Amino acid sequence: MKRTAFLLAALALLSSAVFAPAIAAQQEDNYDYWRPQRDMIRHGQQAILMCNGLFSGDRSLEQVFDQELAFLRQPVGTPDGGDYVVDWERRAVAIGAPGGTPTMRAAFREGLGCIILAPDQTFEDIADLPELRLPPPPGDPATIPWPDGDLVDETRPPGGVDANALQAASDWAFDRESPEQVTLSLMVVHGGKIIHERYAPGVDMDTKTRTWSTAKSIAVTLIGMLVAEGRMELDEPLGLDWLPRARSPETDPRDEITLRHVLNMSSGLETVDNRGLEYATGSGLAYWAGASSVNGALSRALFREPGTFWDYENYDTLLGVLAMKRALGDDQTYLEFPRRALFDKIGMRNTLPSTDRFGDFILSSQVYTNARDLARFGLLYLNGGIWNGERLVSEEWIEFVRTPAPSTADIGNQYGGQWWLVPDGRDDVPSDAYSTAGNRGQYVLVVPSHDLVIVRRGLDYGRQGFDRWDLTREVLKAFGRVSDAEGS
Repeated sequence: MKRTAFLLAALALLSSAVFAPAIAAQQEDNYDYWRPQRDMIRHGQQAILMCNGLFSGDRSLEQVFDQELAFLRQPVGTPDGGDYVVDWERRAVAIGAPGGTPTMRAAFREGLGCIILAPDQTFEDIADLPELRLPPPPGDPATIPWPDGDLVDETRPPGGVDANALQAASDWAFDRESPEQVTLSLMVVHGGKIIHERYAPGVDMDTKTRTWSTAKSIAVTLIGMLVAEGRMELDEPLGLDWLPRARSPETDPRDEITLRHVLNMSSGLETVDNRGLEYATGSGLAYWAGASSVNGALSRALFREPGTFWDYENYDTLLGVLAMKRALGDDQTYLEFPRRALFDKIGMRNTLPSTDRFGDFILSSQVYTNARDLARFGLLYLNGGIWNGERLVSEEWIEFVRTPAPSTADIGNQYGGQWWLVPDGRDDVPSDAYSTAGNRGQYVLVVPSHDLVIVRRGLDYGRQGFDRWDLTREVLKAFGRVSDAEGS
């Protein structure tokens, strides 16, 4: 009987191997069934980018169209006008015209930046959106010395640093062969001091742009603070109420997913942002179309054993953020937490962490800030988690974010806990370097062996081929020969 079952199973496998390619060829879909949603998301994306460009970044309409919207294939309108509305009094933007693709709207909210509304909402709904009204930290940053403030005596390289090589590295970053790689700013901080700072025309130290996924490294920092306090556990299940509600929720296999799994991008949950689905489903609906980021994050099915497969998904980060919200226990405490726990303490006065319209942080992407605030953030890690004598991030947490996720062993050990690591085989930069990374070229690089933080902000578009490790290599030429042994 067992032999018969085995033969039948083997025959079934053979049949599937023979006929699967033919069946797959017959059932290949060529039509983009997600096109209506992509068009809606495209409108919402432009609404958020325009709104934040104008009202978070204080950029002109011409600058927004020239750079913020450059990577959109077909932006709506031009600086001279089109099917969009800028409501300067409400600090809001609407993209689209009645009929066809829904008109999408985004509005600036105090302390948070711009928030996308749902397709059925109008400017009359802006007053119901969340906002964060906290007084700024005391003092005038212009009179407070760096890094707590912006008072800098000079940015000259110190002795032992080759000024010509540093300038050559800067030129390498700004003077790109590809017009699709647009460097907005470059900062090099050595020994805690700014030794190089450069901005593109129309950009200065106050200019805020979107961090994209560099926000994930901010999210993991906030989560790590709660882990250090014992309010969250790295290797305990997330304890979330998964969707859809199961008849027997106690048997939901997603209850095995831990905080470590989601921070390692190894939850095992269904892919919704990759493999042709980006800007069609998944987090795109929360980022750009007003859907709940929480409901979307909780709704994915488990289809791999947690911890066994690396899949870069925005919702993995947002599951960690949701667990953070539950640990904090109170909506207002949660809303104030990034400011009170991190930003205000290290002088990140220019940083706006946005939420969805329900008040849940989109800390996987939607943060607006400037280069100096990101340099401060990098310095916190370079200094081992200590700022002005106060420990904000534990040494254990820094070790966690810098440890390769086990599921990345076969792809170069290039990802840790919401931070990127030097991939295996790359020996032209120190192996102890680690980096944030965001779409369009947002990087904060920390190189402990050289007491170095590098910040590069960009508005890349098209193929977006800027290589942060190449940048690290070029900057390190100013510090002499670099060997892998220095980072061991």
